Amino acid sequence: MNVDFQTWMVIALALCGAIWLFDRLALAPKRRAAQPDGEDKEPLVVEYARTFFPIILAVLVLRAFIAEPFRIPSGSMMPTLLVGDFILVNKFDYGVRLPVVHKKIIRIGEPKRGDVVVFRYPKNPSMDYIKRIIGLPGDKIVYQDKKLTINGKPIPQEWMGRYTGPEHSLPSAGDILHVEDLGAVKHDILLRSRQPTMDGEYEVPKGHYFVMGDNRDNSNDSRFWGFVPEQNLIGKAMVIWMNWDAVHDRVRWDRIGTSIK
Repeated sequence: MNVDFQTWMVIALALCGAIWLFDRLALAPKRRAAQPDGEDKEPLVVEYARTFFPIILAVLVLRAFIAEPFRIPSGSMMPTLLVGDFILVNKFDYGVRLPVVHKKIIRIGEPKRGDVVVFRYPKNPSMDYIKRIIGLPGDKIVYQDKKLTINGKPIPQEWMGRYTGPEHSLPSAGDILHVEDLGAVKHDILLRSRQPTMDGEYEVPKGHYFVMGDNRDNSNDSRFWGFVPEQNLIGKAMVIWMNWDAVHDRVRWDRIGTSIK
């Protein structure tokens, strides 16, 4: 059974709280009564529970309701996101959800076309994916010859030349860089001219989203496995707070603080 970090945090919080509360109500009065001076020397496990309870609570509230860090493990969102990027995901914009059960309790905003989102992979919810929202509920999407059409409107692409990329992204060097205009958002995409395209027509169901990677010919996305249910959304990618270049064993300082668009 796969148990995610948030679930472990809830378990740890409940355990620490139960130990602390049981000691305070049942054991501490007996210890004080047994001591002539009324001194209460807590057992080590109770001291740890009392110390860690507020820390775990603060971390859980921060990660469950406000922001959560994620690491980019693959190149499916190049050139926007690179392998080794560490990002912060805004968990507040799309509404407040209860930890573990992921039930929305406060509706705040809705995902927009062009948002880069982290979500639980529909085929295996224990895995987190990151892609860009292309289709909203009710949209009709056509992807043909590496070009998008949304609700009958062709989406403009501007050719920008060959992609050179950073040193640790050389497998994608030589791909064609385009700027795609989704209306509210313009963003870079990569295309491989000699690689066959995954063509298809899709109608996005109510309560679902159609997502694609910016590295269009190297992305496992809605073209292959379908739509993302709204309840699977974790949050909107905000900013790169760190990048670790594992190939050269170094931090890429130029990536830190980059806003994700």
